[in-house]
Amino acid sequence: MDDNPNPEPPPDTTKPAVHYISVTTMHNNNDRTGWNDHETILNVNNVNSAHFGKLFEMNVDDDIYAQPLVVSNLSIAGGTHNVVYLTTVNNSVYAFNADDGTPIWQKNFTPAGMRPPSNADLNALGACGGHYLDFSANFGIVGTAVIDSAAQTMYFVTRGTDGTNAAQYLHAINILTGGDVAGSPVKITASVAGHGDGAVNDSVPFNAITQNQRQGLTITNGTLFITWGSHCDVFPYHGWVMGYDPKTLQQTIVYNTTPDGGGGGIWQSGMAPAADANGNLYTGVGNGTVGVDTDYLDSRNRAESSVKLSVSGNTMTVATYFTPTEFAAMNPIDHDFGSIGALLVPNSNYFFTGSKGGILYLLDRDNMGGYTNALNQVHQALNLNIDDEHCQAAYYKGTSNEFIYVWSQNNPLHAFPFDRSSSMLDLNHLVLGTVAGPTGLSGADLSVSSHGSLDSTAILWAAYGQPGCDAGHYVCAGELHAFAASDVTKELWNSKDDPVGDFAKFSPPTIVNGHVYLSTFSKKVVVYGLKP
Repeated sequence: MDDNPNPEPPPDTTKPAVHYISVTTMHNNNDRTGWNDHETILNVNNVNSAHFGKLFEMNVDDDIYAQPLVVSNLSIAGGTHNVVYLTTVNNSVYAFNADDGTPIWQKNFTPAGMRPPSNADLNALGACGGHYLDFSANFGIVGTAVIDSAAQTMYFVTRGTDGTNAAQYLHAINILTGGDVAGSPVKITASVAGHGDGAVNDSVPFNAITQNQRQGLTITNGTLFITWGSHCDVFPYHGWVMGYDPKTLQQTIVYNTTPDGGGGGIWQSGMAPAADANGNLYTGVGNGTVGVDTDYLDSRNRAESSVKLSVSGNTMTVATYFTPTEFAAMNPIDHDFGSIGALLVPNSNYFFTGSKGGILYLLDRDNMGGYTNALNQVHQALNLNIDDEHCQAAYYKGTSNEFIYVWSQNNPLHAFPFDRSSSMLDLNHLVLGTVAGPTGLSGADLSVSSHGSLDSTAILWAAYGQPGCDAGHYVCAGELHAFAASDVTKELWNSKDDPVGDFAKFSPPTIVNGHVYLSTFSKKVVVYGLKP
């Protein structure tokens, strides 16, 4: 007789029928949860060192700051294939067979007569005192593209300079061939009325060299949105949001966070703005001018805040906002708001974000809290007691628990349960990871995969720079880790036997159709999956 009447089942290494899906926008969806809940191959039993590892690599011409995007069941290259799309800081775009890494096409989109700008160009402008390290060299295409799979069109922003003049272009290309569609590219220009930094005759122009297109692009409610921050606070800069008609590429919306002031960049550690079904954008705005003169309630200048941006016709306005009481102290020490990105808690009215000061916020989407000089009137605030927080959060709803995950640098992995009865993060049941994590000035980039809400299939994936190396300012070896999403104290696998290469900061892993795609600063994307 068996001594154990309920033996542990053997690891499931079989490959069930795959329900192929696509990942066409940063962090999987406009809620920016990073959660693929249609992963039918990978699970907690087969992601281990015996059955899971590196499958192949896809080589490109430069570093990759953007997240890989995947379109499945595409009629291309003489057959039906799953295709992964990659962009590089050399302004190149690649299409590879997502299942075996076979190249399909590659094109370079550097503007004619120009080259990709580099950190040397910003050093010449005095960025970070002439020691600009946020980019190690080129920064052509940086923000993650967005794909309209129905229209078979991919949108991204390129940058170029001839050493004197700089330009940025919006491209819309056919994902089957890589060719520009009609009307593409469009040179990005804009101005708003105001007397803020860089203004000429009471008009603030868009500056193509100082404005950093770092966030992912967003399509919502029929509009393509692009946003900009700064390069190490090189002035003049502002936070810009521009909307385009994705069919005609006509510019329809221009919004500036600080038209009568300065700063207010939008970057969120590379995370794209969140968006709801009504076309509202949710994002964090970095340090800069708040209010008009001493009227801090005037939303014409709205830096150092979270904002809900609503569109009426061709006008974008601040529908609601939250500005910390302590914003005046945050500004001079570069404690940007929104440094961990934006996440809309699904099927709720709550928006999750955080600041460089290590404070996490859960905000009501329709009444974020505004500004008071005495007390932050927010739904919930949590202080992680760290400095200069940079990372990307993720979300998962399991059979019995619902989590928001945060892994800041110099801090443990946090799994915060979201309590539906109170709509609060439940600190009494907070779960902390035990694996040594990122250090320096760059935290972990997180994603989740599962088959629905089955905890036995749910995996939290974390990419970060090797502990002891500051991946915020230097090129560091990367690591990829897999944890049970329902209990992050259980590490399932890590990349120590299948090295990643150099860590690509703010580029979360893409998990889809049994594969994990990870960008690197080693001029390649590394692909992991079940071993043959």
